[in-house]
Formats: sequence, C-alpha cells, structure tokens
Amino acid sequence: MTAAPLAPHPHPAPTGIAAATTDLSKVYGSGDTRVVALDRVSISFHEGRFTAIMGPSGCGKSTLMHCAAGLDSFSSGSARIGTTELGSLNDEQLTRLRRDRIGFIFQAFNLMPTLTALENITLPLTIAGRKPDRQWLDHVVSLTGLSQRLGHRPGQLSGGQQQRVAVARALIARPSIIFGDEPTGNLDSRAGAEVLGFLRDSVRELGRTVVMVTHDPVAAAYADRVVFLSDGRLVDEMVQPTADRVLDRMKAFDARSRTS
Repeated sequence: MTAAPLAPHPHPAPTGIAAATTDLSKVYGSGDTRVVALDRVSISFHEGRFTAIMGPSGCGKSTLMHCAAGLDSFSSGSARIGTTELGSLNDEQLTRLRRDRIGFIFQAFNLMPTLTALENITLPLTIAGRKPDRQWLDHVVSLTGLSQRLGHRPGQLSGGQQQRVAVARALIARPSIIFGDEPTGNLDSRAGAEVLGFLRDSVRELGRTVVMVTHDPVAAAYADRVVFLSDGRLVDEMVQPTADRVLDRMKAFDARSRTS
C-alpha cells in the first residue's frame, strides 16, 4: 500500500462539471456470451476535485473511466467532457478532444524510450504543432520535481521518476480533466505516495480535475471523493475518505460477494 496522505485542505465550492455520464451502459457480446460491463451509470466529476473510482475486480471501474474519457465506445447513454457529448464526435474530433482537453496517466507510464524526459513531457504539444508556455512548463516541472532529470531518457529514470514525467506530460496542455488508470500500480509505496501527492497538488495548486481508478484504499484516501462500483453499477460514494473507511467498505463488498 502507498504511504498515507496528510489531512485534506479545505476547498472552495466546485464551479462546474468537468465530465459526466448519464445512464451509461457498455455491453460486450450477445446471447450466452453477453456481459454487461456498465449498467446505466450516471455520475458527475466536478471541476477542481480529485475523485477515485473503486470496486471489486471486474466491477467496471476501468471501463467507466475509458468510456468517460473517450478511449472506448459505449453501448447506450451519454458521456460528456464539459458540455461536449462524446457520442456526437467522429474519430478525428475525439482524437483532437483527447489531445487538447484531457490528460492521461497509465500504470505502464507509456513514455517514448528514445525521447528525453523534457521531450516526453512536451510530446502532446509537439504532436499538436504547439510550443509550450515556458512559465507553465517551468511550474509543472517544479511541481513534479523533475528539474534535474529533464535530459534523462526513461531508461535512466526510476519507476517513480518515469511516472512523474507521465504526470507532467498529462498537465502540460492544461487539460480540463486528468484520468489516471492505476497510476501507482507499478510503484513502491514511497514512489506511489510522491505521485499521488503531485496529483493532489495539481488539484489544489493548479485547479485541475483528476479522476483515478485504483484498488488501493490508501491511494484512494488522497482523493476528495471515492465512488464505488459493483457489477457495473454505481452503488456508493464517500466524501473526505480515509484509508480505514475505504478498506472497511471494500471488505463489505468482499463479504457480499462470498455470500451471493
């Protein structure tokens, strides 16, 4: 487990909705092989908030994140980034939206091995044909503690440092929302705590919105809110979570699955 976070700081009231789903469903297969991964999930992610998505294995948490982020299609319902309906966009428009308005952090880092840390951080802007804002770049680099590592390639960095590069890359285009899929899953507890601290600071200091899928109750305790899925449905949520409260809730899920 990741090291426990400090007590949360107070936040101003949220000003809007960064992303939302309404009656979102995702079905794989048909007939005897039909699997309902998401079953009419409606949820909003407020601007300037850190939300963790949790639930038993196979509950649909990664599917929810992928559909909400425009990485995967959905069977019915709607998903929005701000006021933009993802279902109304073609592939080119989706690609542009993901590039310009969404940041992604994955468990496997997904860095380009031949590029330096700086080149990996600025890669989304390079692809878009844009130059980084130097003041913003310096701020992001400072936040993630990478000032002394910008000339290093991924193979010369530790796992924690590589994930810091991934966090900086997710922030560089000033996205309206950042999605993380088990972003600390490949890290030890110390490196994981650092990355989670950077994500929390990006919310508190930079006003970003973060949505993270995790299985770790301690990681979830860095969030402002935890939402719980079970069998593809949204079943509970917790505000100002602690690791112990989240763990108790997950134990309840396990007990229910053993008796069902």
